[in-house]
Amino acid sequence: MIQPSTAATTEPVEESRYGGFTRFELELEFVQSLANPFYLNHLASQKLLQDPSFVEYLKYLQYFTKPEYVKYLSYPGPTLKALELLQQERFRRDILSPDVVKRLVEETVVASVKNR
Repeated sequence: MIQPSTAATTEPVEESRYGGFTRFELELEFVQSLANPFYLNHLASQKLLQDPSFVEYLKYLQYFTKPEYVKYLSYPGPTLKALELLQQERFRRDILSPDVVKRLVEETVVASVKNR
C-alpha cells in the first residue's frame, strides 16, 4: 500500500493558473461580463445559450449569489439579475431580440441613476 508523503501534507497547495489567472479570477471576470446586455445578445447569437453544457456552467456560476462571493462583484445588482435571468430558457431565447436588449440597457441605466 502506498503511503502519502509527509511533504505533500505540509506544503501549501498551489492553485492551478490559466494564462496567469486562477479559475476564480476567470470566473469572476466572466460572470461580471454577464451584466452587459449586448454581451448576452452576442452569446445568444453564437448559440451558446442553447448549449446544454454552457447552461450547466451558468447554473454552476450561481455560487456568486452567496454573500462570501457577492463581495467580489463590482456591479452586483446587474450581474446577479443577469445570472438569474439566464437560468430561464425563455430569457435565453428572448435575449436575441434587440428590443429585449434595449429594455435591459434602459433598466440598468435607470437603476444606476436611482442608486447614486
